[in-house]
Amino acid sequence: MKSRSIVVRAAAAAFGLAALAGGGIVQAHDSDASSAAGEKITPVLKQAIPEAPGKNVLMATVTFAPGQNSDPHMHPGSIFAYVTQGHIESQLEGSPAHVYGPGEAWYEPPGAHHIVARNASATEPAQILVFAIAGEHDPIKKPLPR
Repeated sequence: MKSRSIVVRAAAAAFGLAALAGGGIVQAHDSDASSAAGEKITPVLKQAIPEAPGKNVLMATVTFAPGQNSDPHMHPGSIFAYVTQGHIESQLEGSPAHVYGPGEAWYEPPGAHHIVARNASATEPAQILVFAIAGEHDPIKKPLPR
């Protein structure tokens, strides 16, 4: 599996470079960086979608330390999230909060206000794999006005 690890690292590096060139995509998903709220965001892949000109699929892992949360935000494009480790509490404005565990997933429509995104455990880390559809120059995530 050593070659797979190299491919994943190369894809992450390519994503980071492509994001820099894409103007704004890096804002929310810097390679191996932590946001202001502290979650660690690691880009995995950026791929143009031929059947949707001007759109890209972006993949990233988001790791939350025990008890950690993300600031309220929204996404200009569709978001698909899949829990790979731990338990994540998520809530979109106007909907009840829900705790998702390993193997569970959810969808966020474009423009939805994501008001709660946090690790539901105070002792164990949690991680999600995010698939996002975004315009070529759109940021992945925008903070909500306070």
